[in-house]
Amino acid sequence: MIELRTAAELEQMRPAGAFVAEVLGELQKAADVGVNLLELDALAHDLIRKRGAVSTYIDYHPSFGAMPFGKVLCTSVNDAALHGLPHNYRLQDGDLLSIDFAASVDGWVADSAVSLVVGTPRAEDLALIETTEQALAAGIKAARVGNRMGDVSSAIGEVARAAGLSINTDFGGHGVGRTMHGDPHVPNDGRPGRGFPLKPGLVFAIEPWFMLGTDRLYTDADGWTLRSVDGSRAAHAEHTIAITDDGPLVLTARD
Repeated sequence: MIELRTAAELEQMRPAGAFVAEVLGELQKAADVGVNLLELDALAHDLIRKRGAVSTYIDYHPSFGAMPFGKVLCTSVNDAALHGLPHNYRLQDGDLLSIDFAASVDGWVADSAVSLVVGTPRAEDLALIETTEQALAAGIKAARVGNRMGDVSSAIGEVARAAGLSINTDFGGHGVGRTMHGDPHVPNDGRPGRGFPLKPGLVFAIEPWFMLGTDRLYTDADGWTLRSVDGSRAAHAEHTIAITDDGPLVLTARD
């Protein structure tokens, strides 16, 4: 069911967005060569506890997951595109890391993701991250009253195709509110002028993710991590936004 939030409810959602943005900022600073993915997860867990927030990941068990997720972060490295389960791995020079984080504050959820290179970057990794961020910005720009969800999806897809990337639409953005995942689904490609009309109070996450050489995934033996079938690297970017009469409000905006 698609729900529209009142102006007062959008104000109540701001602390969740600010907290998620703050945690991602701390994780970006902490991610470095030699840092263990489990250390990043522990840092996020500590920040959640200090804030009195609630993880939306730790008990999450959708049909595509082998078991409850059990961690508070998704940490996807190199050929891992989505849902990377933190494990005993120390980041190496040149790793492409995507961090996806969601939490609930006072009963409201926000969800956001960022990609970065640890240590010495490859030019193609930086270009992939830049394309993903540009696609996110294009999707946000299209998220205006009077447009439809297809306009958001089309804007994302246009950026990817211009960069020569193929697009997987199995996973994408989603409604956000009292729970992490709800309606509507926000594919990373679509046809303009189609889909649900964008109305004030609609809150959803826009999350482009792309792989350099394929649009096909397989599930790692851990039962969660989704990897590119050809081993090519992936990047992921995400913000939770609200539709308002004054334009899109990015609830998870980072400084």
